[in-house]
Amino acid sequence: MKGPQDFFSQLQGQFGQFVPDMAKAAKDDFENHAKATVMAVLAKLDLVTREEFDAQQAVLMRTREKVEALEKKVAEMEQSTR
Repeated sequence: MKGPQDFFSQLQGQFGQFVPDMAKAAKDDFENHAKATVMAVLAKLDLVTREEFDAQQAVLMRTREKVEALEKKVAEMEQSTR
């Protein structure tokens, strides 16, 4: 997955092809504003890193295994009381 910096570099390269040199100040202003806007939107999102996601997924898998083991024990206990 591309990060925000990769996205901005690509956007900057594409935008720079269409803007003449005399409009460089306007281009730079637009790029700075666009970057700040995108970063503000990304900051508002509830995102996690891949490492955090993988760690939580591992915790969930261990918890699921424990629940399944407990369900099996409960079923065995119910069978033995009948």
